[in-house]
Amino acid sequence: MAKRALRSPDLGNHGGDALMDGPRTLIERAYSELRDDIVEGRLLPGERLRIEHLKHVYGVGAGTLREAITRLVSDALVVAEGQRGFRVAPIAIDDLQDLTRLRLHIEIDALRQSIRNGGDAWRAQLQRAFDELSAFEQPIRPEHRRRWELLNTRFHEALIAAHASPWTVNVLRILARHGERYRRYAMGLPGSVRDVHEEHRQIFEAAMAGLEARAALALEAHIRATPDLLIRAYRDGVRWDQMRPGFQFGHRDGGGGHTEVAAAPTGPDVGATSSDGHHRPGAVRRPDIRPIADEPPLDRGSVTGGGVAP
Repeated sequence: MAKRALRSPDLGNHGGDALMDGPRTLIERAYSELRDDIVEGRLLPGERLRIEHLKHVYGVGAGTLREAITRLVSDALVVAEGQRGFRVAPIAIDDLQDLTRLRLHIEIDALRQSIRNGGDAWRAQLQRAFDELSAFEQPIRPEHRRRWELLNTRFHEALIAAHASPWTVNVLRILARHGERYRRYAMGLPGSVRDVHEEHRQIFEAAMAGLEARAALALEAHIRATPDLLIRAYRDGVRWDQMRPGFQFGHRDGGGGHTEVAAAPTGPDVGATSSDGHHRPGAVRRPDIRPIADEPPLDRGSVTGGGVAP
């Protein structure tokens, strides 16, 4: 089997580790690639992570891969099953609601304190972050999505930069990574339309003007948009957990503003072979990660949690 193409180390969350030599660099690289494959749905929720298979896919040794997976356990993106190995963390409505409540509580409080404490340097930093983000989301194009995700994170961190708390930033990074995972599914919902740039503009302008309450309300609406969309879709019978995570972009008709317009995936690339050898409609076809023949079918029941009717 061909090895997975290696990318440059991701310096976004673990820059210090990525700059170290030798095995640590390989661990960082494997960690970043595994994390991206989980977040973007190439490794499906509940999928078993077979060390002996994946070490060939990612081009690293078993020890290196095991260390990378252990770090993902700490990020709650992978679940350890004792002597049985590891699985990709499942997706669930109650999990989405829980992480949303926690993010709202932490990020809104940090934003309020940042507005109270922020001076000219903070406002200049926030202005730069907003300008850089705006250049990539009017409109957001598929080929720029990874860059947009980075700039989106940078903007949110700039909003709370005057609230000097490394713990707050670290916790919000983990929550944001999980939120990005769910956002990939929201972007795949038919008829999903959001003017994300307008949402960001409202938060930015209120924060720059020192309007603490208005900024907090705008941020809350922005954070709630994705979970609210997914929950409504589930209540309407749309099984987004069985869709291929993905999206396309366009413009809002008649509104003049640039928006994200998601569409249900179609065509020959939709669907993959399941672990029991059958075609799984809506799953991701990953030619570089072949199915394991003796893997049992995945139980998708967890996504109906949190009181949402199946």
